[in-house]
Amino acid sequence: MRRLEASAFSGAFPGEHELADEYDVSRHTVREALRRLRQVGILDSGRGRRTAVQTARIEQPLGALYSLFSEVQARGMRQRSEVLRRESRRDSTVAIRLGIDADTEFVYLERLRYADEQPLALDRTWLLASLARPLLEADLTATGVYAELASLGGVRITEGQERIHAVTPTADQRRLLGLGRGVALLAIERIGRVTGNPAEWRETLVRGDRFSVVAKWTPHTAYQMAVADGSPLGSSRRRSAAD
Repeated sequence: MRRLEASAFSGAFPGEHELADEYDVSRHTVREALRRLRQVGILDSGRGRRTAVQTARIEQPLGALYSLFSEVQARGMRQRSEVLRRESRRDSTVAIRLGIDADTEFVYLERLRYADEQPLALDRTWLLASLARPLLEADLTATGVYAELASLGGVRITEGQERIHAVTPTADQRRLLGLGRGVALLAIERIGRVTGNPAEWRETLVRGDRFSVVAKWTPHTAYQMAVADGSPLGSSRRRSAAD
């Protein structure tokens, strides 16, 4: 366990023969140890696949303003972003989604997000240029967009809504995110608002093997789930888990 906690097996995980020789134990002992590690979710293996150490999942709580940057840091991981594109642009489709004038100017950011130097998410963000123009010159390598928006422009996203659904990655997305075969993406579509007014449209594609969504409920507040109509952040019927 000490070697696992020290990330000693971040590359290829050793085979049974190698472990038996290294620790001077029988293959039966090695098999039993590996079985227990798989049972508690520390190791992952399957037919035709080499054994690998499971990567800790990032969790997103439902019902609150959420920052992927903050969650990665809170879990003791090193967060880094690589800016792939950054520009001023007009996008009538995004403007319609936000319910604003089709000729509105946006600051567009496209970033590849990393956690402990492993690709985690592909993020595309459209922010009103009237609020976010300072981000065109900001260093976003090791900070979050919301933190820079507040620091440079005094603007804070205060509320919003999200739609989360699974998608099949394209070949380019699979390459950028280093996805293995059979790994899907979770698509997170967000509208962010400042004091009630739409300010942001964001599309984030997160690795399904490194991310999960978490909900809590109590006897007095039932967990809510949305049955969407298929359109981006469209109308939905709310129902509780008890239904």
